Amino acid sequence: MAGKVKTPVKIIGERDIELYLCNPNHHDHITKIGKALSSPIRLNILNLLRNTALSLQEIADLLHIPVSSTALHIKTLEDARLIVTETQPGLHGSMRVSTCSLQSFHLETFDAEADIADNTITLDMPIGNYHSFEIEPTCGLADENGILDVYDNIRSFYSPLRTRAQLLWFQQGYIEYRFPNLSNPLLPLQEIAFQMEICSEAPGFLENWPSDITISINNKEITTYCSPGDFGSRRGRLTPSAWPSGRTQYGLLKIFSVKTRGGYLDGLLTNPEIGLADLNLQDHPYISLKIQIKKDAQHIGGINIFGEKYGDYPHGIVMNLVY
Repeated sequence: MAGKVKTPVKIIGERDIELYLCNPNHHDHITKIGKALSSPIRLNILNLLRNTALSLQEIADLLHIPVSSTALHIKTLEDARLIVTETQPGLHGSMRVSTCSLQSFHLETFDAEADIADNTITLDMPIGNYHSFEIEPTCGLADENGILDVYDNIRSFYSPLRTRAQLLWFQQGYIEYRFPNLSNPLLPLQEIAFQMEICSEAPGFLENWPSDITISINNKEITTYCSPGDFGSRRGRLTPSAWPSGRTQYGLLKIFSVKTRGGYLDGLLTNPEIGLADLNLQDHPYISLKIQIKKDAQHIGGINIFGEKYGDYPHGIVMNLVY
């Protein structure tokens, strides 16, 4: 509408971008993203960079294209804010490496001034505020000053210091969080979603280290996500300096949700057999979230869970109730 200030570009955790077609201020960014995604080569570059950082020469070698052409493609992707490039030390001096900065891109075609946040209840749970657990080493917790209590010993998970945890990891078993049940039985609930930054758990770190992570809500299994690796090839954007390089640095932002019908992972239907009614939200004053590495999983690769002061995203485990 004329005379109104439109919503600015909204960037969630630096990797999730929402743009609005009705906002003229967003059109330039939308156009640059459209240009960036219009090339199969640039799509291949994005795919290479989605979980790891690579230099210009490495990208050119992997795609069998000239370095000069690679540089032009990288510039186009940078202009669209789909990748970021940083200077890092190399074997022969410094080198510039690029990594994907986009987790998801969402283009809204309706009026952005209809604020759906008014219909959402959000709770951010610190990762150290778990209710129960049953885990096996390797395991541990860390805050912004380093390891809490002792390393690789289950007893640390009983420590009173656990509420300070900003990074938490274990090899096998489960950890359960209980969120206060703020659902309103008088309003039609459309979705319950949990957002968290996670990755696998390997000695030090290993970019290729798959792990099957099973998510359950109120003891109803929602989906199993196969984490591709334990990421440490670059520093996490928030990871404190006290945490040494050569260890886990950051994870991937994942969203596990249940709608009226269906369990979803990052908005994609993964379990059509589950629905909100199956969660029996009215039965308890809490909503249980269980994060598990099963004993019979195909890939028992452990898990790292990141808090607001580690990794790339400034939050713990976020629950959203959408009406």
